[in-house]
Amino acid sequence: MIRRLRGRCVARDADGIVLDVGGVGYFLQATPSAFRKTEDAAEVVLETHLHVREDALALFGFASADERRLFEQLLGVAGIGPKVALAIVSAYGARELRGAIAAEDAALFESIPGIGRKLAQRVVLELKEKIDALPGWSEDGHADDAAGPYAGRSAEGHFIARDALVELGYTLAEAEQRLALVDPGLDPAERVREALAAA
Repeated sequence: MIRRLRGRCVARDADGIVLDVGGVGYFLQATPSAFRKTEDAAEVVLETHLHVREDALALFGFASADERRLFEQLLGVAGIGPKVALAIVSAYGARELRGAIAAEDAALFESIPGIGRKLAQRVVLELKEKIDALPGWSEDGHADDAAGPYAGRSAEGHFIARDALVELGYTLAEAEQRLALVDPGLDPAERVREALAAA
């Protein structure tokens, strides 16, 4: 099993990257954060997962071991193959996805292209007990700065503000982006007002 590669990025395109490791070029389908890690770097270290099928070997690249671990946990969910797992890990950060699972926020997964309601609910249901606990995540639904989009606020308050923005016509992803720009300590109504005023 190939778990990590150190080398020089010699090619990049929409399909992935080629990492030259000791004269051998490895093609990796990679997350956006792995792509960013290869920019302007003489040498880069990427965490990897080798997916083996009867008819093919596919190598996937990640910026961190946490990304790879979440990808592998997603592969254990019924109905999720490597392409869908990569799409999920590419759409949001690993901490953000773990926070959504811990908070049973299936709507965040539904916002990812190709993920329907049933699959999003299955991800939350199947990974809720398996997912690694987030540092700072407490039983009462509050999180500290380590917990991504749920940082410094109750998950419920965040959902109320996000749902209000969605009702006003924003997509889930747009609502999340706007809420990331405002003070997480405000009550939901104030958060919505500030999100609407944000550029």
